[in-house]
Amino acid sequence: MPENGESILELLRKHYEKPSMSEEAVSEMKRRIEKAKKEKRAMAKRRRMRGWTIAAALTLAVLILPNTSSSVAQAMANIPVLGGFFKVITFRNYQYKDERNVADVVVPEIRVEEKSDDSVSEKGKKTADEINAEIREITDRWVEEFKANMEGEGYQNLMIDSQVIAVTDDYFTLKLICFWAGGSGYEEDHFYTIDLKTGERIKLADLFKDGSDYKRVISDNIKEQMRKQMAENEGVSYWLDNEEYPEWNFNEITDDTSFYINENGEIVICFNEGEVAPAYMGTVEFTIPKEVVADIMK
Repeated sequence: MPENGESILELLRKHYEKPSMSEEAVSEMKRRIEKAKKEKRAMAKRRRMRGWTIAAALTLAVLILPNTSSSVAQAMANIPVLGGFFKVITFRNYQYKDERNVADVVVPEIRVEEKSDDSVSEKGKKTADEINAEIREITDRWVEEFKANMEGEGYQNLMIDSQVIAVTDDYFTLKLICFWAGGSGYEEDHFYTIDLKTGERIKLADLFKDGSDYKRVISDNIKEQMRKQMAENEGVSYWLDNEEYPEWNFNEITDDTSFYINENGEIVICFNEGEVAPAYMGTVEFTIPKEVVADIMK
């Protein structure tokens, strides 16, 4: 779900109208944007005529797993415990389908095993509560936009899922995957990395020595990888070295740039659709070699 009040339509416009795409690709994306605009206008007109009836029309099945059945309880008992404290379970499952709208939303939740007099467990519970609240806020926004779009005449498909993508002795990362399709598609991923030794969620800055210029070091390596990929494959394109629209060029990662640590202990930098490349490139990741950051890591 777009942040700061941006609708899916606005995101598509922002991402698809950036340069570095072929004329044919730009033409196709603009056609899809115009189609989405017509669908949105039709949706607004129908709302004015019929009023808001979506609450009655949309009967989303809500399944809260901890209170369902013995089979679910058994399944939960078999979920691996990460670092001796953490479990990732399915908290809610929303499903809906009609002739034009399909939703399959699986909301994860991080649980912490109760252990008395353990500071890691206590910190882990606080971390889990914060992450779970953020996940629910994100998924609720996507579901609300899905409901709003149901009044239109077009088709839409919403999918939200998650996976534990990396587990090491020190960290694990939960990835929340949000995908919406309706004429065009958009994917947005969120990453939550927890230090298994402290129970705290880590930021990229936490991995590096104080005062180190880690953003520049990582960004320079990403630019090298971008140029290499584009030189080797003409179908690959990034917002880089564009003299006509320099304001859209990738310059440097930020404090909020998504990342995770893979099972080889390498930092992987992650970008959502349209952040550093045309939307047809989808979400993109860059694995930073250990030797690039070895001198500045803690």
